[in-house]
Amino acid sequence: MKDLIISKWDSILEFLRTQYDITQISFNMWLKNLKCRDVVDDKVILYFEDPNMRSNISFIQNKYSNYIKAAIAEVIDTEIADIEITVDRQEESGSKQPVEKKTVNTGSNNQGISLNPDYTFDNFVVSRNSQMVYAAALKVSEAPGEIYNPLYIYGDPGLGKTHLMHSIAHYITENTPDLKVMYVTSETFTNELIDSIRHGTITPTDFRNKYRNIDVLLIDDIQFIIGKESTQEEFFHTFNYLYEAKKQIVLSSDKPPKDFNKLEDRLRSRFECGLLVDITSPDYETKMAILKKKLEIKQSESASPIIVDDEVLSFIAKSITINIRQLEGALTKLIALSKLNHVPINLELAEYALRDIVFPDRNKTITPEFIIAVVAEHYNISVEEIMSQKRDKVISVPRQIAMYITRKYTNLSQTEIAEAFKRDHATVIHAIKKIQSDLSTNPDIEAKVNVIVKKLNITE
Repeated sequence: MKDLIISKWDSILEFLRTQYDITQISFNMWLKNLKCRDVVDDKVILYFEDPNMRSNISFIQNKYSNYIKAAIAEVIDTEIADIEITVDRQEESGSKQPVEKKTVNTGSNNQGISLNPDYTFDNFVVSRNSQMVYAAALKVSEAPGEIYNPLYIYGDPGLGKTHLMHSIAHYITENTPDLKVMYVTSETFTNELIDSIRHGTITPTDFRNKYRNIDVLLIDDIQFIIGKESTQEEFFHTFNYLYEAKKQIVLSSDKPPKDFNKLEDRLRSRFECGLLVDITSPDYETKMAILKKKLEIKQSESASPIIVDDEVLSFIAKSITINIRQLEGALTKLIALSKLNHVPINLELAEYALRDIVFPDRNKTITPEFIIAVVAEHYNISVEEIMSQKRDKVISVPRQIAMYITRKYTNLSQTEIAEAFKRDHATVIHAIKKIQSDLSTNPDIEAKVNVIVKKLNITE
C-alpha cells in the first residue's frame, strides 16, 4: 500500500484541494508540502521536511486528518485506519509559500474601516523570521474564536503587523461571509468612544452595540489606549464580552504586554492569555522577495512599464535595514522620481534617492516630489491625482497635507511650493492654514500627518 499511496500522492493532494473546499492559501500552507513516508498497520505516516512546521502539526492533524483519510480512500479505493503527521529533521528552507493570486473580496461583512486590497496573505512574503506569525494568523483566520484567542502580534513599526491584520480580515470576509468582522485602529476606537461620551454622532449604547455585535475584532496599534483611563475601561469590558462569547480578538502592538509599565494588570493578563507572537526584521533574501512583490503590485497598477533591475533592488535591500515600510517607501520614491523627472531607474538614481539613508551624516534633503510620492502611497492614490485639478475630498485633503508638510519640513517659500504643486500662491496659503487648523481639532488628520512624517523618516 505504501508504494501505491506514494505513486498516487500528487493525485491525492489534488483531490484534497479540489473536493473539500480548502482555500488555496490554506492548502499551500498546511498540505502542499506533506509527503508520504510509510504505512504501518493501516496507519499512513506523513511528514514535512521543514522543521519549522513542527509547531503546526497538532493543528493540521486535528483539522485535516479526516479529509486526508477520505482523499486517500477515494483515490486508491482502500480504507485506512489513521493518519500520523511528523517532521523529518532536514535543512530549513526558509522560502516563502507559493500562492495563487486571486481577486480580493473587500468583504461586505467588514464592519470597520476599509481594508487595503494589497494586504492579503497572498502578498505577504514568508521567511524564517515571519513563518510562525504567518502560520498563527492563518490558523486564526481558518478557525476564528477556536484557537489562539486573543492573538497578540507585536514588533517594531513597519515590519508587517498591519499587513497581517488586514490579511486576517480579508480571509475571513472572503471565506466565512456570515461572520461580522471589525478592523479598526486604536485611535478610531478611542475617537468613537470620545464621540459617544460627548453624545456626538454615536451614543454610548450605539458604541457598545457596534463593537460587541461582531464575531471578529481586530485592533491595530493597541498601545495607544495605554494611559487613557476611559478608553482602557471600555476596552476591558468589550474584550471580556467578546472573549466570553468565544469571539475572535486580534491585537497588534509595538511591544509585548510585559513591557508596558502603565498598562493595567487586568488588561495585561487578558492580552497574555492567548498567543503572543513577534515579528522581526527580514533578512536580505526576504527583503529582495518583498521588493519584487511590491514591484509586481505597482506594475499592475501602472499604465506604463516600470523597469527595475536586480542590481537596483539589491542596493535598496542592502541599504534599508530598519523595516519593510521603509523598503516600500524607498521603492515608491524611486519610481516617483523616475516618472517626475522622466529618467530611467538605475543605480545612479537609486543612490540619489536613498542618499539620506545610505549617507546619514549628510544633511537630509526632503523634496516636494518625495513628499507627494509618500502622501500618495499613504492614501492609496496616484501622484498624478495629487498633481491634478481634482477637488473631491479624497484627493484635496492629501494634497493639502502634502503642501503643509512641504512648508514645514523644507526651506521652500510658499511661492516655490505653489510652483512645485502647479498651483497658485493663494491655494497653498489656504491649504497650509486648513491643515494647521485641522491638527488642533481633528485627531484623525493629526494621526495621518504624524504617520506620513514617520514614513518620510523626518526627525524633528
